[in-house]
Amino acid sequence: LSYTTDQFMCPVCLDLLKDPVTIPCGHSYCKGCISGCWDEEDWKGIYRCPQCRQTFTPRPVLGKNVVFAEMVEKLKKTRLQAAPSPVPTLHHHTGSVDVKCDSCTLIKRKAVKSCLECRSSYCQNHLKQHENLFRGKGHNLMDATGRLQEMMCPQHDKMLEVYCRTDHRCICVLCLVDEHKNHDTVSTAAARTEKQRHLEGKQRKFQKIIQQREKDLQELREAVASHKRFAQTAVEDSERIFTEIIRSIEKRRSEVKQLIRDQERAAVSRAEARVEELEQEINDLKRRDTELKQFSEAQDHVHFLQSLCLSHLSFDNVVESVSRLRDKLLQFCTETIENISGTVKTVQVIGAPEYQTREEFLQYSGLLTVDPNSVFYWLHLSEGNTVMTVTDTHQRYPDHPDRFDSWAEALCRESVTGRCYWEVEWSGDGTSGVDIAVTYKSIKRKGGGSECAAGRNDKSWNLYCTPTFCSFWHNNIETVLPVTHVSSRIGVFVDHSAGTLSFYSVSDTMSLIHRVQTTFTQPLYAVFGFDRQAVVKLCRLTN
Repeated sequence: LSYTTDQFMCPVCLDLLKDPVTIPCGHSYCKGCISGCWDEEDWKGIYRCPQCRQTFTPRPVLGKNVVFAEMVEKLKKTRLQAAPSPVPTLHHHTGSVDVKCDSCTLIKRKAVKSCLECRSSYCQNHLKQHENLFRGKGHNLMDATGRLQEMMCPQHDKMLEVYCRTDHRCICVLCLVDEHKNHDTVSTAAARTEKQRHLEGKQRKFQKIIQQREKDLQELREAVASHKRFAQTAVEDSERIFTEIIRSIEKRRSEVKQLIRDQERAAVSRAEARVEELEQEINDLKRRDTELKQFSEAQDHVHFLQSLCLSHLSFDNVVESVSRLRDKLLQFCTETIENISGTVKTVQVIGAPEYQTREEFLQYSGLLTVDPNSVFYWLHLSEGNTVMTVTDTHQRYPDHPDRFDSWAEALCRESVTGRCYWEVEWSGDGTSGVDIAVTYKSIKRKGGGSECAAGRNDKSWNLYCTPTFCSFWHNNIETVLPVTHVSSRIGVFVDHSAGTLSFYSVSDTMSLIHRVQTTFTQPLYAVFGFDRQAVVKLCRLTN
């Protein structure tokens, strides 16, 4: 038996079958590939063949195709044992160089044309022989290519001239009457034109984005350069000011030192003068004492005794004054440096980025799930803790410190500390609505007070939506928003460090509903509140 690699390629991963299985319609896939496809459709309960689109209910049991497995193993061994064939060097995937002539025997010359009918490539000499031999017989020639076999139908061995829009693949005319009957088809040239227009549109979009990014990059570089200049100027000014302060302090120190020395000299001079006075007084007293002794010898009593009290000179007041000056100067320097530090910290090179398209937000998408321990007793959880529905039946949830016991609310498990984006789908019956909010985890859970309600305290920020009305709540203050129609899909973007919280109406475009600028001091958690007959679903987003 002869067989090719294409017969054992998986239509999903386009590689050789791994653990091959065959489904009821007869098509074969890697077990992992078809299981992954059906896992995505598991919620529908209907399973399709990715090739023929035939549906199956219930989900078929996958059994290994032993024959295909053996053939794939043989094919792998054959490919490993076979010597590697020289591969043409391609400068571009649509053109070719160094494709060799299939008719040359000794020295393979470079081919200039390839014939789709003969499935061979020819050099200039053999091309003339081919033209002489098949002139007028409708052989289609094209620029030399090493991809002739890829341009043929592996099933019917015919040229791939038709593109099936239904199955997104190239087919031959015989495929039209069999496997692709009644499918939406066009010629490969028409399909190429459509795809080319689509690619050109993408290229224009990318060029526009590149230009915008280059503009943003230039602005950022200019902002950084400007910031460096301003920082350098601030450093130079600070150096100059501190140099002046140091000089002033040195001058004051010298002045105080000189003042102390002057006072010292004055005090010493006064003390020396006093010493002289006291010595003179002592001498006088001794003289008088002598006189008194003489009087006492003449008379039998002492007239009087005289005492002198010496003053003690001290510089304690000077030291105390200088110490007070030092304390005040240190306090002044500390307060001034704190003010300068606070001012420097407020300088920013650029503000928080402004995103415009949903693709830009999706790079920060996160998967949120509801914490079952926080859910109110009359809310029903489903679909892996991502869907919340108000019911008329009391759910038998166990008591828990984190559970809201009076407000119809539920909190998510995951915290938000950086940038994060998520989307929710909601529905209500006319006038009922939902709360789409964020909160600190420290929000109260027990009781019916405002400290437990989203947006009615300083720990939470809440967007309240009905089909015809929208308002924003924080710290029990309501702001009515100028919105007459609210989409059933709401996007929420948080930039924790920048202190921004934004709500968007998501449809074909992103429309800003409301934005909050504040300062977040704790990690944030998504929280939802419900009126009667309301449903909220956390969407699974693909980055």
